[in-house]
Amino acid sequence: MGRWTLHLSVGLVLLAVLLTCSRAEDRYCFASRAKTCSECLQAGVGCAYCSEETYNGPRCDLHENIVSHGCKAASIITARSSQEILEERRINVNLQQSQVSPQNVMMTFLPGEERNLNVEVFAPEKGPLDLYILMDFSNSMVDDLNNLKKMGNELASLVEHLSNDYTIGFGEFVDKVIEPQTDMRPSKLKQPWPDSDPPFSFKNVIKLTSDLKEFTEKLQKEQISGNLDAPEGGFDAILQAAVCGDKIGWRKDSTHLLVFSTESAFHYEVDGTNVLSGILSRNDEKCYLNASGFYTKAEEQDYPSIPTLVRLLGKHNIIPIFAVTDHSYTYYQKLKEYFPIAEIGLLQEDSSNILQIMETAFKNIRAKMSIRAEDRPKAFEAKFMNLNGQAAQYGDFNFQPGQIGKFMTRLKAQRMIDEEHVCKMRPDEKGGVLRVKPTTFSNGVRVNATILCPTCDCEKTVIRNAPRCYNKGDLVCGKCQCHKGWVGPFCNCSGSASAADTNQCKAPGMDEPCSGRGECQECGTCICYNPNQFEGPYCEYDKTQCNRHGGFLCNDRGSCVMGRCACTAGWTGNACECPTSNQTCLDSKGVICGGRGKCVCGWCECQDSGIEMTSSCEPNFQAHFGACEATRSCVQCQAWKTGEKKEKERCDECPFTVIMVDELKKEEEVSESCSFRDEDDDCTYYYTVTNPGPLRNHLEVQVLKKKECPPASLLWLLPFILFLLLLLGLLLLCCWKYCACCKTCFQSCLALLPCCRRGRMVGFKEDEYLFRQSLLTSDHLDTPMVRTGPPKGTDVVRWKVTDNVHRGLSHPQALIKPNPKETIPFPISLRLNRLFSESLTHPDSREAEQLRKEVTDNLNEVYKQIPGAQKVQKPSFRMQRNAGKRQDYTIMDTALSAPRSSYPDIVKLTEKNVQSGNFHDLKVVPGYYTVATDREAAGAIEFQEGVESVDVHVPLFVKDEDDDKKQLQVEAVDVPLGIAEIGKRLVNITIIKEHATNIFSFLQPAYTYSRKDGVANIPISREIIEDGRTQVTYRTRDLTAKDKKDYVTVEGDLTYGPGETQKIVPVRLLELNEKDGLLEDKQVKQFVMDLSNPRQGAKLGRYPRTTVTITDLPEPSALMFKKDFQNFTTSDPSYTIPVVRTRNPDSPATVKWRTKKAQRFELSGPLKFAPGETEKNIVIDPKAYPSPIQPETFQLELFDPSSNASIGDRKTTVVNVTDGVPRSPEIAQMAQMGFINRKAASPGGHLLSPENPKAVATGPRSIRLNWEPPPGNPMGYKVKYWIYGDPEKDAQVLDVKTPHADLTNLYPYCDYEMRVCAYNAVGDGYNTDVIPCQTLEDVPGEPGRLAFNVISPTVTQLSWAEPAETNGNITAYEVVYTPIDDDMKPVGPAKKVKIDNPKKRMLLIENLQNAQTYQYKVRAKNSVGWGPFRDATINLASQPARPLSIPIIPDVPIVDAEAGDEYDGYLMYSNEVLKSPVGSKTPSVSGEDYMGNSKWDQTFLFPGGSGTRNLSASSSPMSTLSSNYRGAGGSFTTETTTTYLSGPGGSRRQDVIGGGVHTSEVIMRKRSENRGYTDENIRDSIVMGDQLSKFQDLGGFGYTGMQSSSQSHFGYSLSQGPRARTQSSEVSDALYSLDRVLQDARLPPGIPDTPSRLVFSALGPTALKVSWQEPHCEKNILGYCVLYQLLNGGEMKRINVTNPAENSVIIQDLLPNHSYLFKVKAQSQEGWGPEREGVITIESAVDPKSPLSPMPGSPFTLSTPSAPGPLVFTALSPDSLQLSWEKPRKPNGDILGYIITCEQLHGGGDMRSFQVNGDGAETSLTVPNLSENVPYKFKVQARTTQGFGPEREGIITIESQDGSALSQHSSQSMTRREVFHLPTEVSTRTNISHTMLDDPFFSDGMMMTTQHTETGSMVTRQITKEVVQRGVMGATTVTKKMFYES
Repeated sequence: MGRWTLHLSVGLVLLAVLLTCSRAEDRYCFASRAKTCSECLQAGVGCAYCSEETYNGPRCDLHENIVSHGCKAASIITARSSQEILEERRINVNLQQSQVSPQNVMMTFLPGEERNLNVEVFAPEKGPLDLYILMDFSNSMVDDLNNLKKMGNELASLVEHLSNDYTIGFGEFVDKVIEPQTDMRPSKLKQPWPDSDPPFSFKNVIKLTSDLKEFTEKLQKEQISGNLDAPEGGFDAILQAAVCGDKIGWRKDSTHLLVFSTESAFHYEVDGTNVLSGILSRNDEKCYLNASGFYTKAEEQDYPSIPTLVRLLGKHNIIPIFAVTDHSYTYYQKLKEYFPIAEIGLLQEDSSNILQIMETAFKNIRAKMSIRAEDRPKAFEAKFMNLNGQAAQYGDFNFQPGQIGKFMTRLKAQRMIDEEHVCKMRPDEKGGVLRVKPTTFSNGVRVNATILCPTCDCEKTVIRNAPRCYNKGDLVCGKCQCHKGWVGPFCNCSGSASAADTNQCKAPGMDEPCSGRGECQECGTCICYNPNQFEGPYCEYDKTQCNRHGGFLCNDRGSCVMGRCACTAGWTGNACECPTSNQTCLDSKGVICGGRGKCVCGWCECQDSGIEMTSSCEPNFQAHFGACEATRSCVQCQAWKTGEKKEKERCDECPFTVIMVDELKKEEEVSESCSFRDEDDDCTYYYTVTNPGPLRNHLEVQVLKKKECPPASLLWLLPFILFLLLLLGLLLLCCWKYCACCKTCFQSCLALLPCCRRGRMVGFKEDEYLFRQSLLTSDHLDTPMVRTGPPKGTDVVRWKVTDNVHRGLSHPQALIKPNPKETIPFPISLRLNRLFSESLTHPDSREAEQLRKEVTDNLNEVYKQIPGAQKVQKPSFRMQRNAGKRQDYTIMDTALSAPRSSYPDIVKLTEKNVQSGNFHDLKVVPGYYTVATDREAAGAIEFQEGVESVDVHVPLFVKDEDDDKKQLQVEAVDVPLGIAEIGKRLVNITIIKEHATNIFSFLQPAYTYSRKDGVANIPISREIIEDGRTQVTYRTRDLTAKDKKDYVTVEGDLTYGPGETQKIVPVRLLELNEKDGLLEDKQVKQFVMDLSNPRQGAKLGRYPRTTVTITDLPEPSALMFKKDFQNFTTSDPSYTIPVVRTRNPDSPATVKWRTKKAQRFELSGPLKFAPGETEKNIVIDPKAYPSPIQPETFQLELFDPSSNASIGDRKTTVVNVTDGVPRSPEIAQMAQMGFINRKAASPGGHLLSPENPKAVATGPRSIRLNWEPPPGNPMGYKVKYWIYGDPEKDAQVLDVKTPHADLTNLYPYCDYEMRVCAYNAVGDGYNTDVIPCQTLEDVPGEPGRLAFNVISPTVTQLSWAEPAETNGNITAYEVVYTPIDDDMKPVGPAKKVKIDNPKKRMLLIENLQNAQTYQYKVRAKNSVGWGPFRDATINLASQPARPLSIPIIPDVPIVDAEAGDEYDGYLMYSNEVLKSPVGSKTPSVSGEDYMGNSKWDQTFLFPGGSGTRNLSASSSPMSTLSSNYRGAGGSFTTETTTTYLSGPGGSRRQDVIGGGVHTSEVIMRKRSENRGYTDENIRDSIVMGDQLSKFQDLGGFGYTGMQSSSQSHFGYSLSQGPRARTQSSEVSDALYSLDRVLQDARLPPGIPDTPSRLVFSALGPTALKVSWQEPHCEKNILGYCVLYQLLNGGEMKRINVTNPAENSVIIQDLLPNHSYLFKVKAQSQEGWGPEREGVITIESAVDPKSPLSPMPGSPFTLSTPSAPGPLVFTALSPDSLQLSWEKPRKPNGDILGYIITCEQLHGGGDMRSFQVNGDGAETSLTVPNLSENVPYKFKVQARTTQGFGPEREGIITIESQDGSALSQHSSQSMTRREVFHLPTEVSTRTNISHTMLDDPFFSDGMMMTTQHTETGSMVTRQITKEVVQRGVMGATTVTKKMFYES
């Protein structure tokens, strides 16, 4: 077949597919694009495949869709799954142990299938209980232990109360017996405290036993122990107690409780590893208890991690109860959240309440049950629900002990996991045995779940080279599989021959391939650019251009397919406006159009019968008060020549002719039987009316020939009847006088009559009701009223209800009188005189619409008598069950808006009309009505004969402002009709108001929508206080907008599920009809939507009502300047400033403009937009003003827009006029003389700019630009395009000959700007204005560099940077880590972790395999899809030893790599820091500030991607950073703290380079503490010496700044220096020269010099290491002397060092927080040399009761008044970092600057020096040209007016995982902007300086300019680098400056 056959077949298939597409989520079978039958069946549950050869529909789709397309049932292939219960023993409640039923189930699933399983569980009232108490035995718990020993009897009573079958055990823990956790001095190891046991890690003291006496005796023997640091090793104890089941004594079928009692924080994984420099291995989770119960591997294995404890306690069914003191309560409160079930109690300081904590926790645990699915395969999801199908969260199953609880488990097989189909996963991932069990149970339901991946047998039968496939393919399962080189449904198209022919993609009559809307593929196949809008073989159809009805595309009843509406089932027509059903045309008898018309498009077209017909072609006698009344006058004139139409002319107008008969038909044979009295002869005539049948067009009226006339002989009876009436009146008058107006006596009198001899009583049945507001499901109450006595006769009882009767007269609310003129709604209820039908329950039914119109018209007619009354709201209809004989009648509810004062009038008018039985022409049942306000109501009910009980429908007036307990009173008032007495008169209703669980509200009180919008989407928000399911009712009502005319009213209930916070209610807006459209002064159309009846404890919030305004025109036009800045030169002939208009371009609009701050002129004027115009220009001629044109800056402002317009975002624009030269002297001269006019071009002159330029993105890297040619004969066009923000002069230029251009090779998701000009022989014409356009999104690039913070050989923190090319908005990241061998081949399964929050670019992975190499891969996702992976390979064990463990970082995901397929269950996020640096009793969380700590927050604004660096440091601060990042790809926030304590941390830095942002991730690390006191393991170092005082005042890279710890002030400045760097050789020479020049008078020969360096290293809060360098001496050094004493005086202590090889001492008896003066001098044979002095202080936390005793484990650091503060390092790139430090607190003299040296730690390379000038509180320096993975030592020394102060040392390494460079700067530009949001106290400062850098990264040098401006609460630092290129042209030097701004 040819090309047309191919297109036709493809089009038919596509059309057939799309016609059935109603909902996207139902088309996963079709969307799978299955190539084979097996792939189709594996696509998901419900998928079927059609193997019929001649079938043209979609072969793979849902079964019902394939059948609808004509596939024969025999050709449909499907698959089925199964479910079977293998073992089911019923629960035996007499067996006092935990039980579940069933026990064993087997299930198979198709992909995507769900199955439910009902489970029963039973927990005994006092089942077996194992209680194990694990207690902290550190010295601080001594009083707690003593109290526990005293509680032996109470403890016994408690366990006996909790269970009849119990065991109790006891264990104790302290910490690892290693430094620094434990004092390792021999005396302390023997007895750390008086009367204490030696320290230990964990000891199982008492195995679980039921012998309470034995337990108490053993407990009395225990003594306390002790350790040093505050965090304890309780995690070791918990793990051993869990895994040593036999030695602890856990029983199989009992409840396992572990009570963990402590007052301290906890150590966890990597604490042991880091403290001991990596000598501890990872915990292997095995039992190591010896015969004495001691844990034997504490000193060999690390602490366990939190996910490990969660997993192991869950595996062994142990429930932890944390009994902790106030000191550590917050830590364990956060820890508790990680466990599925756990409890926590606040322990008193002496543990006196531990038994109460146990009892309370046990009751809480027994009161709730958490269900888990253990060992769940990865491909399955599990949900747990109650039997009503509601999902149950933790604690929702409140099964009572001793009773059987029932719940439902829903298992779902996934179809796709991480974009991988489940059938492609490993067998163990898509099947296995999972256990469904309560957390507290040991046993559970074994569910063997497997995913089926069915295959088709037809695939085994292949027809090779089938004729149907043109012998070019094989026929498999009815479908052609083409051979190579052939394509198409029937393999009849050669791909190679037709690939390059784009003419096949052109439709007839089209000039462009694919209609210009798509890309032409091989064989003439078009791929549309935007398939959501364009479709068809040639993309010729627009899905938004089908017919509309009522403003809706395809009437919202279908979809636009191939240019026509494809209607959903039940609808047809060009716009799907016609229902296919005839239901809307049926009359009351079920006949279509009554047999008198035909049904067309859901409406009846009736035949002309001469009388008015209903919509179903039934005679509409209701319009004429019935058939009898309608025909009366015509019957009278034709039969008797009498009546109002007796004149012949009028009688001939009658539409029917009467038939005179002797006998009338029976009543059931006719429509109406009529009789009237003829006024002319006082006789009665009779006739019948029969409706016209299908074969007749007129009524059939038969008249009885004989009238009935009254006989004349009866006239004598009249006087007699009058006499009897008079006599009866006298008797009644006497009776009334006798009873003296007493109604009781009157009724007694009536009772004397035979029919009334016994009295009746009516009254309420109940006395009182009590309700909780949260449980109310209705705003009304039906309370019964009963009647006793003879049931004969009718009684009508009036009643009333009063709200808030509990309030006294002096109540504040009672004193507030309502406004009588306030318009309020009056709810009204009436009982209609018609039976209720099912169709009235559907508000949209035709019957309901007709009745609603009838009710509305008649009620409006009646109530128009009420002054100020509006029309009634839309009525609704219901039934009332307990209503006697009237319960089948219809009750109508509506509301009338009127002034509050009209309530009595409305009640009287309603009662009057009800008793008459008519509301105008509406028939109502007498005796029933209700009229209410917002605080009272009145009404009546009717007892019919024989009825003894009737309900009163009482409104409850539930309002938000109700009191917490309010009371209503219902009162039976009187009996206006009947003889009954009122018995029980009152009913009291009490409503107790509870706190709301949810709050419903509109988002705003008013909305405005245009009719052209078609729909008003009204959002209704829900504020969740207690999550769950809840409901609220919504309803619209008319104001000036009318239902069915301006909008379609809606009402109903909104149901919110758990977690849902907002729903949208769509209200359909109708188009104006022709009549209203012609009116000029149209009224503003408004309607309101009300919320009411919130259920399940919800309340209405701030906006329970919203007003919707319908505008006949769209939103007003927005007028604004096109750009914020306009740039011109003094040579420009005019200034053209564009103003643009958005929204509603179809109407005229005006706005005024004016100049501001202009030096030469003050201009203003109007700007008028004609219909269709979207852009206008303000043109200013600068030559029109006398003064010379000078450079200046002024503003233009828009103001005073027309009524249909508004000012947009850019109200003003800034015009910059700079010096400039014209582009050529000739044109400049012509411009000066005024010969050039931009608005016109003379023949042969410059062309005008092209018109109507439009740019459309056609792909991620392409833009199509179209325009209209200008007048003249252009030879071609030049298109300039550039990235938004780049200078226009660097634009690329494209020369084209046609009025359109395709721009290609662009950046995805990037903003571009374009201009077009035409050119001719004269030259280039005028440019168009700038045309903006953004390219489409593309998949993101690979993420930035991966950084590894190696915590231990099994734990790493992986972080990465956002992709440099996000190509859209990043929505997620995926991390894949796989164990690999040396050949990069996997040796284990890959684990995937998807992080849905793009803000969290960090992952903590625990429990990795030790010494195993892993490959880590990270990729990003945006709306287009996943991008490429960035990978790195690392073996954690090969990395250097790491410092103390960091806290659990806020909001960082934690993954347990050994958690099996449930690893995603441990993807946890911590909300705050769980643990402080080692030793601290206070967590380092934001918002706290302690002495010695500094914290600061930064906010960075940047526009692009990033790269990552990792840095490890040996410096004193533990520094992390709180940063908010906002960028083009989204924003993210991390919360940490900068704390100058020992420990790790991190900071961030970013550089914007060439338009991209590179973020440097810096992880600050401290070296480990070790009591071995080696140089490599020091906590903090300060160096004192004069070596650097020998430096000359070198010009260098100056960088000064300030940071304040207390107020977070932050600033930077650059001080000027003549050179950026000094070569190391120059430094060495300078140092040597200065050493010789600056020395004091030389010492005698042989006397040692002063020791050149004095180094202090803190080893603890009271221990210090003092080191020095050997001084210069011409003779041998014999020894040293170290002297030290308190700075404020005291004994001078002396230490002699006799070994000259030793140059350090350790001093351990210092006092914390005290300053010491140290002196060191050397000795030779000639005597002692001069001393080197230094003052030092060890700062640490101390016991408040003993200021000289440091707190165990508290952090400590060194300080000296004259040394710089701790060094903080920030990596900027692989080869540069920023170093910052604090100003010395007490410098010796005024600070002039700082000297900084840098050298490689292990030698190699030259020492570099820097000088920073200035006196800032915080100073920093950027150091370039470093090497990756090389440790550097930095020293910082202050230079003062008195000399040089002591040094501060720091060691740092920049680590990397790959060798990629940050950027190549040869001629690139770089701009960095950093914005720090700071407190408002920041003062305003500006420092600007310049420094030239001779950097190899830059060609010809680089100028760095730093501008630092602080104003208000924002500090902005901008660094601009300009590349300066110089060249020589002739004898002239030309300098070209290129300024780049990102």
